[in-house]
Amino acid sequence: MPRGFTLTFGAFQTYYQRNFLKDSTPSAISWIGTVQSFFLILVGCLSGPLFDKGWYRVMLIGGNVAVVFGIFMLSLAKNYWQVFLAQGVCMGLGAGLLYVPSLALIGLSFSTRRSLAQGIVTSGIAVGGVAYIIAFDRITTSSGFPWAVRVMGFISLGIAIMAIPTLLYGTSSLAKARSARKLWDMTAFKDANFLIFTACSSSTFFGYIVPYFYIASFGQDALNLSRNQALYILIGAISASFFGRLLVGFVAHRLGPLFTWFWCTAISAVVSFSWIAVDSRNGLIVIGVFWGFCSGGLVTLPAAVFPTLCPDQRRLGTRVGMSWGISSFASLTGPPIAGALLGKSSGPAGHQPRSDYLGPQLWAGCCLLVGSLFVFALWLKTVKQRNQGIFV
Repeated sequence: MPRGFTLTFGAFQTYYQRNFLKDSTPSAISWIGTVQSFFLILVGCLSGPLFDKGWYRVMLIGGNVAVVFGIFMLSLAKNYWQVFLAQGVCMGLGAGLLYVPSLALIGLSFSTRRSLAQGIVTSGIAVGGVAYIIAFDRITTSSGFPWAVRVMGFISLGIAIMAIPTLLYGTSSLAKARSARKLWDMTAFKDANFLIFTACSSSTFFGYIVPYFYIASFGQDALNLSRNQALYILIGAISASFFGRLLVGFVAHRLGPLFTWFWCTAISAVVSFSWIAVDSRNGLIVIGVFWGFCSGGLVTLPAAVFPTLCPDQRRLGTRVGMSWGISSFASLTGPPIAGALLGKSSGPAGHQPRSDYLGPQLWAGCCLLVGSLFVFALWLKTVKQRNQGIFV
């Protein structure tokens, strides 16, 4: 559920731009969501040694406490820096502590069908995202922003109370210290597969989250949709990602995670460019659903691809942490760059013309296009190395 807040930030982005933080620029507001995503990935990588030392339970409980505390502090926030600390820093740090335990349990529980399991587990992110947006939309209208956030906090608290005992069941072996992995392996930079993979994930992370941040505000500003209509288009996109993640896991199991990753990235780039032509509510609904469905594998598939590329499984944890740590800076800067490219003109009744969103749309599309080319190069190289067919 904490990761669901990353996908729901589009609802916060729109609300902050038009209400709570309307004196701040869209780029400045987007930093709140991207810092949260950045800490989720970076702290998740750095917490690997803590997991190896047997701190699984501490991270599980501490991460949930930090996320819930950050949500309730957000409900008390009055200005930008308070929102930034509560939603960006505190919730991001907490989610980062939960990131490794969630992935580690999948790896320990499944030796085969890992791509399918990854898709099923991460599809829960979409469920959390939809629940949070609906709660945020309904309660901000009736009771205001503070109580909307508090209700989201109570939802998170309830989920944590139910989930922690389940996630602790049968994990006594994880409390025992194992050989801690290194944080850095300089030999990785001599491995072409590592370098290309990192270029793939960095390129896609630059553009992946941009539509989720700006589709709702585009609907209100450029198409004159109501806040309710715009948010439910975002809900449609997140709901479609639920089914996309499930299908991607199944397809990757059959056709290979790398082959599937290429097609997910390439189609997502096409959908991002198609967003430029949208000039109606129905068109935005179609783009939102296609985007959510096609982009479902952009986060889940890299985790399934990397183990097949690492030449020494004893260094897998270290190299995964290095690659995701580098890619986290793309997650940090991608949406703020898109926000800086957002036009400043104003149309009728304060609305912005569609052309003002051309910058973010092109940024997302170009980043994903470059990412698809890197994935294609990695797929081609892997096919030639293994000589076992195209489905890898």
